Amino acid sequence: MNTESWDRIARSASADSLPPADTALYGPGGPTERELRLVGDVKGKRVLELGCGNAHASIAFAKQGATAIAIDASAAQLANGRRHADAEETKVEFHQCDVADLAFLRADSIDVVFSAYTLGEVDDINRVFRQVHRVLRHHAIFVFSYRHPFAALTGRDAPIGGPSAGGTAALPLGNLVVTRSYFEADPVTLDVDGHPVTTYPRTIGEVFAALGRAGFDVDAIIEPRAGDDVDRARALPETIVWRARKEGV
Repeated sequence: MNTESWDRIARSASADSLPPADTALYGPGGPTERELRLVGDVKGKRVLELGCGNAHASIAFAKQGATAIAIDASAAQLANGRRHADAEETKVEFHQCDVADLAFLRADSIDVVFSAYTLGEVDDINRVFRQVHRVLRHHAIFVFSYRHPFAALTGRDAPIGGPSAGGTAALPLGNLVVTRSYFEADPVTLDVDGHPVTTYPRTIGEVFAALGRAGFDVDAIIEPRAGDDVDRARALPETIVWRARKEGV
């Protein structure tokens, strides 16, 4: 369902709305790689982007001297990415596939894996982490972001149709309303530009443990302050950003 929704979203996107691809974005409204500096210098490196969308990050990495490889399950998103890369006169290698289907890449062949706001939509996150671990070189980094698990708990990002079955009753939090438990694992379907997108909430501890099982060492967790909603920015983060390094074999 998500791929079909992203196909429709991509077809309705305006090319005029794309910001200049000079730095990778970690989520809607930021932050950027220029601010966080989690990826660092990519010149001469092979960088893989999972769930590239319009390829904004891959284009930015390619401009900085990387060999950029971008994958997405949505054909329409990839078409937008190719047009974006052509407009920016930048070379990016595109592949249409699931983010856990990395068989086309050799083991230990990638220097950086980057993903912004895609992994929250993945049901089997353990499979993705194992595949990323396989393709990364030893000690190479995996940097990714997604909607913070707290964001789906409150009124602004409430599930379509209201609180899910078995969820908690709405609880006030200043001007916010808590609509579900942080520990509830049921999928949440959100409205994204008028289209349903299913996400899979996980606690921070669950993601940390999954990375460890896959052979990663987490060295940074960033929870940047939101800036587009005064009440929410004071209370809850919108985005969570992780950096992990490949360990083991």
